[in-house]
Amino acid sequence: MEKRSMPAERWRELAATAASEFADAGYERASLNRVIRSCGMSKSSFYHYFDSKQQLFEAVVAHVAATVAADLEVPEPTDFRSHFWGLAERFLRRLVIAAERDRLFVDFGRICYLPDVPSGQGGVSGATAAIDDWLRRTLAVGRSAGAVRCDIPPGLQAHTAIAILRAFDEWTLQNRSDLDPGELPRLVQAQFEAMKRLLEPVQQTSA
Repeated sequence: MEKRSMPAERWRELAATAASEFADAGYERASLNRVIRSCGMSKSSFYHYFDSKQQLFEAVVAHVAATVAADLEVPEPTDFRSHFWGLAERFLRRLVIAAERDRLFVDFGRICYLPDVPSGQGGVSGATAAIDDWLRRTLAVGRSAGAVRCDIPPGLQAHTAIAILRAFDEWTLQNRSDLDPGELPRLVQAQFEAMKRLLEPVQQTSA
């Protein structure tokens, strides 16, 4: 039986608990017993919906990714055609606010960087591939609108931008607990400005 047959409130509780467990412990060390116990479920009840830890993990990643995308109201790449950098900055602010408000957003980010997740098209691989595709299409819109430089091959530009964004994101998630109150928004803003300097068209100076 698939997890969608589980009552919605029960599934949200299980998904949030499992996401926290995976994010904190990693995939291999995550304990189904802890998750089941925290949710007040019996093992027989759990296995009525899921066959394995991997099946739960993939279901949780898909659920959390969809929840994050819906709560953030992720713009379509074509929305960036007008006011590219203004919309990018507003979207980034919404992301910071959401991360400070709801641990689920932070857990999703941490799960995406786990080194021991199962390989395959589902789970983290599918979620990160979807994010990367969105970034590539958004950059393409920025190039066509003149907001993103075009003197670099698009494939190289996207590859570089995604790598830098991941480095920013992973470092911030790993060190988030060490940041002083109010420091996270300033750090993310500085990261945004660094990406903007990297990607904006080079201004030609008159001789």
